[in-house]
Amino acid sequence: MNNKKAYRFILSGGGTGGHIYPAVAIADELKSRYPDAEFLFVGASDRMEMDKVPQAGYKIKGLWISGIQRRLTLKNLMFPFKLISSLLKSRKIINNFRPNVVIGTGGFASGPLLKVAVSKGIPSLIQEQNSYPGITNKLLSKKVDTVCVAYEGLERFFPKEKLKLTGNPIRQDLLKVKGKEIEGKDAFTLIHSKHTLLVLGGSLGARRINELIEANLQFFEDNNVQLVWQCGKLYYDQYKHHNELKHVQVHAFLNNMDMAYAAADIIISRAGAISVSELCIVGKPTIFIPSPNVAEDHQTKNAQAIAEKEAAILVREKDLDTEFQNMFSELISNEEKRKTLSKNIEALALINATNDIVDEVEKLLTK
Repeated sequence: MNNKKAYRFILSGGGTGGHIYPAVAIADELKSRYPDAEFLFVGASDRMEMDKVPQAGYKIKGLWISGIQRRLTLKNLMFPFKLISSLLKSRKIINNFRPNVVIGTGGFASGPLLKVAVSKGIPSLIQEQNSYPGITNKLLSKKVDTVCVAYEGLERFFPKEKLKLTGNPIRQDLLKVKGKEIEGKDAFTLIHSKHTLLVLGGSLGARRINELIEANLQFFEDNNVQLVWQCGKLYYDQYKHHNELKHVQVHAFLNNMDMAYAAADIIISRAGAISVSELCIVGKPTIFIPSPNVAEDHQTKNAQAIAEKEAAILVREKDLDTEFQNMFSELISNEEKRKTLSKNIEALALINATNDIVDEVEKLLTK
């Protein structure tokens, strides 16, 4: 075991839960293989990773970095200074910590950190969650050793010889959701005889989904449906007063996602890459409402790939007012359809993604 003690890993990813949770999942698996290893996360100093990573039990250092806005703003004028500051701090972090491998899962902070790592010849890997990569990973892919992806056909963005199709890392607690319906409902003090709808708009929230839910609160009550509604921290103050209703629970953020998934009979969700991967594993009837405001409309593509296999229902934002109530009424009254959706979405799960990514990290340890 002595050789295992020396390993040190830096992981960088953040901005949204979709970048943070894969990094935590990879770290957890590395930790289970190398209990004596040291871990350090690097994130953007004003983003949610500064809270979420310590909650997962890891140390984190913050960089003064943010993305470039599409229009001329004060933030854009600051970008060169932030970039230089982040590169200098990244160099200091790497020199002090001396990692064996550096792993990036996307987000602003991973750019400067991995740029410094590759310039110093440190073995490095990036994990791209989406069917359409962000600019940070596109630039980094030319220099890093390995690029783990969750979708086929990404040769148009990344060097083909570096690509490994692994799927997206998933929190291990989600693999144990099956059969915990009673435990999940009890964790949220829900009524067992009612249908439970879990609403997920992503870690920051989704305005259009929140508007839809608020407009249909009476409709849900009429259909004997209780809600666990993650509205996102940006919207919590606007919607928290609905907690006064007996059939509604409004949450800014759900820390016990495994229990929320276990409690759910039906799930409404955005179609970000990590959400889609998690929902395949959870195997519950799912309605995807993709965000139309993302690069290359990749959420709609993610959702379409699932809906085409009769494994989920896809409703576009523009059709919500005309289609939602009919579709939901049919789903709530048709147990056979719910069973079919569950079975089909579960068949798409890539449950070994985290293991496969960590296998690739291990190969870099011998470099």
